[in-house]
Amino acid sequence: MNRFTKTVFLLLILLVQEKAISQTSGPEKGTLVIVGGGKVGPEITDKFIELAGGKDAKIVVIPTAAGRKKYDESNNSYQLFQKAGATNITLLHTDDPEEASDKEFTKPLEDADGIWFGGGRQWRLVDSYAGTLAEELFWKVLDRGGVIGGSSAGATIQGSYLARGDTKNNQIMIGDHEEGFGFVKNIAIDQHVLARNRQFDLFEIIKAKPELLGIGIDESTAIVVSKDEFEVIGESYVLIYDNTFWSREGSDLKKLPAKESSFYMLRSGDRYDMKERKVIE
Repeated sequence: MNRFTKTVFLLLILLVQEKAISQTSGPEKGTLVIVGGGKVGPEITDKFIELAGGKDAKIVVIPTAAGRKKYDESNNSYQLFQKAGATNITLLHTDDPEEASDKEFTKPLEDADGIWFGGGRQWRLVDSYAGTLAEELFWKVLDRGGVIGGSSAGATIQGSYLARGDTKNNQIMIGDHEEGFGFVKNIAIDQHVLARNRQFDLFEIIKAKPELLGIGIDESTAIVVSKDEFEVIGESYVLIYDNTFWSREGSDLKKLPAKESSFYMLRSGDRYDMKERKVIE
């Protein structure tokens, strides 16, 4: 192999590696239910309970993002699943990373079938659980084929990039916390998108980090992620920021903006391939 051929070969390897690194992918095992906030309807809660294994499944609710010192069974997320008929629900909360690495504290996670992250500020989940035994056990729930879900802050935390992760204000898209738990790789997930007129906000992140896929989920709507694909369920829309455009009626006659300013919407029943970044038709 001469020097030129060797150089070309090395460049091809680097290109392949770069593409692999920038691909968006979900967990190899288990399922994610990622909700855009607002009212979480029975279509979503029933799906989560089904994926966890039924109404007797062991569900751990983590309300930490809301920022309170203590929680009890009046917590909204706890009530959500209790009213849906779940019979084995445990509340788990700390704001101390040392406690989050304590084996006694994390015991409910050892055989959990499902974990649910409540709403609030997503950086609180990072400060409490990132790099701890608890975070390791989150992943083991997926490894066992379980389900992880969450709404609002509990949606954004599931991505690799932490949108609205600033401790000062939730309007700051690129803040002092930029790393989520990464159950989905190479993605930024926003929530309450249409309800709060946030449909243009993700462009700031995508412009700064063009390798990321942007997903904006409206209220009362979820994506159910299995491996590298997801399906939309719920009442409203999911917005896709992948530098392309898609429409049921085609786009040949449309006057579209530049690709870096484009997004499109998916509704309940629509499916999307995150790895290939295209709608599954």
